[in-house]
Amino acid sequence: MTETSTLSLGSEGARDFDAYLSRPLKGASAGIVVVHDMFGLNQSIRDIAGEFARRGRAALVPNMFWRSAAPQALSYDDAPHPVAWERLKALDLDAACRDIATAARWLRGQDYCNGKVAVVGFCGGGRIAFLAAARTDVDATAALYGLHISQHLGELGKITCPVQIHYGLRDQHIPGEEIDAVSKGIEAHRLAHGGPQIEVLLYPDAGHSFFNHVRPTFDPAAKAQAMERIERMLANL
Repeated sequence: MTETSTLSLGSEGARDFDAYLSRPLKGASAGIVVVHDMFGLNQSIRDIAGEFARRGRAALVPNMFWRSAAPQALSYDDAPHPVAWERLKALDLDAACRDIATAARWLRGQDYCNGKVAVVGFCGGGRIAFLAAARTDVDATAALYGLHISQHLGELGKITCPVQIHYGLRDQHIPGEEIDAVSKGIEAHRLAHGGPQIEVLLYPDAGHSFFNHVRPTFDPAAKAQAMERIERMLANL
């Protein structure tokens, strides 16, 4: 059994930092902050939060665009949506990481969380999830088809928690050069400095948004494998 709710994590002027929560009714375990893609806090990301809740973990989805002039959820029906791209490009990454820290702190304070919080992010949210590992005190991170992570490899030395980076090798938005740069950068950092486990996990036949059941590139087999890997990481929290 699970329950859902909407809540506020704070405010700034007239703007409310809204979030969606899906959680199991019994037990306490590591919580998850789910970071949506550029289409915002829509039904698809709520469904993903619900799946984590059915697996026994509270999943909190903060609205990462709450400061935007267009904070609303968008449909995939008219993708690519110009508003989605514009607000993603305009997103303040420093502020986004502070928002993740706020969400993680709130989740840690709930009696259904064991005090550990992981971040799982998708597309633009995957980039934020990676940065959260470097810039916040979260306990683990999974970044799925995250955009532009290669731009932030200089922050690898700040990471102290386990990190998974998931890519489909048929991703139409993330070129092979980006995936190679991330893989080689992480391996070079590991050889030079050691540190926590940071994995690049590849799905040879998967495209972008392979985890999202409403997108045409949804890949059930790749999603199942990714979920198994994420659960493996979460089991240690």
